[in-house]
Amino acid sequence: MVSTWITRQWQGTTLWHALLIPLSWVFGLAAALRRQLYQRGVLHTLKLPMPVIVVGNINAGGTGKTPLVAWLAQELAARGWHPGVISRGYGGSTHIPQQVGMHSDAAHVGDEPVLLAKLLKCPVWVGRDRHAAGRALLLAHPQVDVLISDDGLQHYRLARDMEIAVVDGARGFGNGRLLPAGPLREPVVRLAAVDAIVVNQPETAQLNLPALLPVYSMRMEGASFVNLADPSRSVSAAELAGHEIHAVAGIGHPQRFFDQIAGLGISAQCHIFPDHHVYRAADLAYPGQILMTSKDAVKCSAFAHQNMWALPVQASIQPDLIGLVLTKLGKRHG
Repeated sequence: MVSTWITRQWQGTTLWHALLIPLSWVFGLAAALRRQLYQRGVLHTLKLPMPVIVVGNINAGGTGKTPLVAWLAQELAARGWHPGVISRGYGGSTHIPQQVGMHSDAAHVGDEPVLLAKLLKCPVWVGRDRHAAGRALLLAHPQVDVLISDDGLQHYRLARDMEIAVVDGARGFGNGRLLPAGPLREPVVRLAAVDAIVVNQPETAQLNLPALLPVYSMRMEGASFVNLADPSRSVSAAELAGHEIHAVAGIGHPQRFFDQIAGLGISAQCHIFPDHHVYRAADLAYPGQILMTSKDAVKCSAFAHQNMWALPVQASIQPDLIGLVLTKLGKRHG
């Protein structure tokens, strides 16, 4: 699979890099110039009338942003805030801002926004222009007093009050090179400008992060599988013992899911699909029981069978992160 091959190239230096490294220099110059134009006011950032928290990363591919967004929205709501979530809607076809519901078509609005709409009680909107999506959300939901952007660290057009960068402890920064020679959208030094770093799977991390910057650990927790055809049914890993198991993952880092179910004692045949893959019934015509992530599950409900199970996970994060967030929000209102 092409995506898997590319990921392998990003972990080291191969003969292909003789072609890719010059392209990464061009990419880096373009990215640096664009950021400088925003910093110097040549290109204008657009502000929204309430605090904006951007949860993003400098890596291409998944690092665990969406679970962190869900955790942050839930923590803020528990403390009396009224959060809203905006997203670009990667994998979706829509170009205009629109609200996402738990039954929205993931092919239209993106899989991660649909998952967030299922998890959260707050409004979720998508739009390629995040400022326009935020304005539309506020017009429809004037009670919202803080916006969380799922991804968008490099979307400088949207002014923000806080930046939280998520780093995958297992993969780190790969070979440390910029796209397309490596996995980085921006150099690692960009992290020195964010307000906090959250490391997913910190026990596997071997990172050289900027000094004096707050770093928080995050782990994904989940042990029960929910049936796609009948969400009222759930099973434990032990109850799946003795069955033929197929695990599928169409996420940025599929191995994370495979390692997670292996950690639950499940032996499975693993099948990797591209990130944001639009599933068809034929893709999952495996015998036995089929396990998948919640992100994959939102795209399979239309043809769900009794042998399909999703593993919901929740982010477990150092609780003092919310204290830092509240301090930032307090300064905005002060």
